[in-house]
Amino acid sequence: MTALVTGAAQGIGAAVARAFAATGVPVAGADLREVTADGVRGYRLDVSDPAEVDRVVARVEDELGPIDVLANVAGVLRVGAVTDTSDADWHALFAVNTTGVFTVSRAVARRMIPRRTGTIVTVSSNAAGVPRMDMAAYAASKAAATMFTKSLGLELARYGIRCNVVAPGSTDTPMQRALWPDGDSGRSVISGSPEAFKAGIPLGRLAEPEDIADAVVFLASDKARHITMHDLYVDGGATLRG
Repeated sequence: MTALVTGAAQGIGAAVARAFAATGVPVAGADLREVTADGVRGYRLDVSDPAEVDRVVARVEDELGPIDVLANVAGVLRVGAVTDTSDADWHALFAVNTTGVFTVSRAVARRMIPRRTGTIVTVSSNAAGVPRMDMAAYAASKAAATMFTKSLGLELARYGIRCNVVAPGSTDTPMQRALWPDGDSGRSVISGSPEAFKAGIPLGRLAEPEDIADAVVFLASDKARHITMHDLYVDGGATLRG
């Protein structure tokens, strides 16, 4: 069993790569930045470049063995009102968050189908299912990735390949901290913001990257062998949905 994790250099992606490595399987961590997680072999990868994706996927299988698990975690965040969103920001969000999920999933699925086994987990966002102020472009890119993954799961079910989604809420990562005012420490995220029509987090804490990683590893495991096309929200109840 080999796991390929995109976005593995930091945050949730690094936690997912470490979590798979802790199970004893070979892990390929792909990112534009250097991957330093213990037990993870790093590969430079631009997920928005289809030719590069095909080359790296082939290299991973040559060096580590057939990819049994793909975790699509690479993502970028740009915030702001729609009227202030540039064309460049829109294209950057979709290039990584949506096209990246498509290109990597396609490359790996082509190899999984003849083997009739495998599992794909896409880390999306709870913003894909709940409108957010100043996050329309990001939310749209994640909603597209979510529906793509579910539809892929329907296509691949006949081959015994499962595809699922993990939708995190606010998670203590560098990406999340970049949004906080100085000295905030996440308090405003936990308490919510009525003026932004945003509920707080009922569990009263931010997620740690490991909370998201545990959900990814579960959905990729045999313990979830009868789960496919599922969208698992891991957000402490922030979206007030199951």
